Amino acid sequence: MEAPPVTSMPVTGGTINMMEYLLQGSVLDQALESLLHRLRGLCDNMEPETFTDHELVYLLKGQQGNPFILRARRSLSHPTAPWHLRYLGQPEVGDKSRHALVRNCVDVAASHSLPEFLNEMGFRMDHEFVANGHIFRKGVMKIVVSKLSRILVPGNTDNTERLSLSYLVELSVLAPAGQDTVSEDMRSFAEQLKPLVHLEKIDPSKQRH
Repeated sequence: MEAPPVTSMPVTGGTINMMEYLLQGSVLDQALESLLHRLRGLCDNMEPETFTDHELVYLLKGQQGNPFILRARRSLSHPTAPWHLRYLGQPEVGDKSRHALVRNCVDVAASHSLPEFLNEMGFRMDHEFVANGHIFRKGVMKIVVSKLSRILVPGNTDNTERLSLSYLVELSVLAPAGQDTVSEDMRSFAEQLKPLVHLEKIDPSKQRH
């Protein structure tokens, strides 16, 4: 079974064809409240948004090379909300001095028949998980603190098991290509979260092994 996904961003958008700037880290369960307290003091929303999402990761294997990956996500907290289909491109090599990972991001809303559509297109569901947690915002930055749980019985989101004794912490910005100055703002914000959490530029290709 594949490792958990490289990102657990909740269903909040509908932004099409943007660049995602990303820093990631983790915090142990016992340090969660300290981190949330720090974020309440630093962010625009003192009380964070909460979410519980179900994500399915689909693969389409070609004749050669890596499979094409799409992520279908739905909100368990708001069952009538649209599904979201997300494509995350390969990280840009580019400027080594960038403080954040940069990759293409396409995020579109979809109907509830999205899983059936992907199956008919030849995609195969590789793995699924439930993510729940908190969303903070600081200007254009979004900070997501989430717990990931594996689904023990396929399709049954009530039967889950936590993947670890820590929370995933992600700091991200969606912006048009070329807006690399946002990575400097992200680095400055990440510094204010130390030593509670160390947010880093992580290569997602290495997370899959």
